[in-house]
Amino acid sequence: MTRDTVFARRQSFAFDGQVAEAFDDMVSRSVPLYAEMQRMVVDLAAAFAMPGSRVYDLGCSTGTTLAALEDALPETVGLVGIDQSAPMVEIARARARRSNIQMGDLASVNLTDASVVLLILTLQFVRPALRPAIVQRILDGLKPGGALVLVEKVVSPCQKLDQTFIDLYHDHKRRQGYSEAEIENKRRALENVLIPYRLEENLALLSGFAHVETFFRWHNFAGIVAVKADA
Repeated sequence: MTRDTVFARRQSFAFDGQVAEAFDDMVSRSVPLYAEMQRMVVDLAAAFAMPGSRVYDLGCSTGTTLAALEDALPETVGLVGIDQSAPMVEIARARARRSNIQMGDLASVNLTDASVVLLILTLQFVRPALRPAIVQRILDGLKPGGALVLVEKVVSPCQKLDQTFIDLYHDHKRRQGYSEAEIENKRRALENVLIPYRLEENLALLSGFAHVETFFRWHNFAGIVAVKADA
């Protein structure tokens, strides 16, 4: 695994080859409780995956989740990964060999026989104006009783709490070995690139689903599972 030093000097963000090579280290050190969150996502996907259906990982990055799903799910369940970064797709294809991994855009993805859709730290990078249509497309494409699993960075409506959560998050990154320069450079690079919603805004996006629950929370990160109504 390549050590993440991307933002030791760099001050712009793109899912290019440099980020793809360091992504696994980057996300495991930058996202609190990342390994446990991944386990929870895989467990939820396994709970809702239907025989003969497909599980879609939209914004699959380097294929970590898909590789875990290959171990957790029978071969009667198809696995599809979509990402718009060619370097990410290349790594994912090497890692998750049973999965069908394609380059594509979330706004135009077509879901076929989908029982589970995963959006793991992905929707936050999509322009807010496009998010409702993407979620509606997922809802329409899911089988009755299927589930969307969404993990996002979130902001608080309370300015003091929001700043407290940000400070605690930066403390976490310091404990993971990131320097002050790396933390600040990445913060600047992600401005207007990663646009988090309040938890309530994410829940409102999912209002078309029959059942919606928060399954994970760490300060300014949240996981939500949304279940489509049975037929």
